Amino acid sequence: GILSIEQLISRVGVIGVTLMALLSGFGAVNCPYTYMSYFLRNVTDADILALERRLLQTMDMIVSKKKRIAVAHRTMFQRGEVHNRPTGFWGMIKSVTTSVPGTENLSLIQQEVDALEELSRQLFLETADLHATKERIEYSKTFQGKYFNFLGYFFSIYCVWKIFMATINIVFDRVGKTDPVTRGIEITVNYLGIQFDVKFWSQHISFILVGIIIVTSIRGLLITLTKFFYAISSSKSSNVIVLLLAQIMGMYFVSSVLLIRMSMPPEYRTIITEVLGEL
Repeated sequence: GILSIEQLISRVGVIGVTLMALLSGFGAVNCPYTYMSYFLRNVTDADILALERRLLQTMDMIVSKKKRIAVAHRTMFQRGEVHNRPTGFWGMIKSVTTSVPGTENLSLIQQEVDALEELSRQLFLETADLHATKERIEYSKTFQGKYFNFLGYFFSIYCVWKIFMATINIVFDRVGKTDPVTRGIEITVNYLGIQFDVKFWSQHISFILVGIIIVTSIRGLLITLTKFFYAISSSKSSNVIVLLLAQIMGMYFVSSVLLIRMSMPPEYRTIITEVLGEL
């Protein structure tokens, strides 16, 4: 019926799987880009010093022009132009069309100050980005950095392989009968020719892998959603955001259970299928 658990799970799963696909796609691109040294641009101390020098020169120019504006305002105040300034429409026209000798064009200088302040903001952001890149280069030279760099290459290859296999499965409408862990152990054992209890160890390794996938994926989801909700939340929308977060977490959990079946041995995979239905 329309209210059966299979119908409801299938509709929730569509949204949840789509959300997982978006987050996985973002993670698959962002994580290697963050940790792999291949994507790091070469930044030297000379580049940072040159940009900082430009930033200091821009700040000096801003201070100099603001000082000119302040001196011009003081001069106008001393001449009484601030208190005796004509009012009304004709007074505004007269103040614009006439200028007092020796005074600065304050509107033009203020426009230059605004442009320089925008330039200083951009230079500051570029300087901060260069410092962050320099820190990433130093971090990539450590043991942990080399470890994450290796994982970046490994999971990039794994991601391409998963995309290829998923495309094959969709085109030929087939479902994998063997989970990836069991298949990988069988290939390794046959290639090395060692005695190994594939059935016993594949179950334990599969459940460990599934646990790691659940914990890391939910943790990544919470971190991503927390950053997003911090950016858009307010005192009026907090209750709505908490409700939306609970709904997304529910859909994400159901979708994780649906997709994790493929990482489990067939005898345990059928248990989830009996609970959630033939989806």
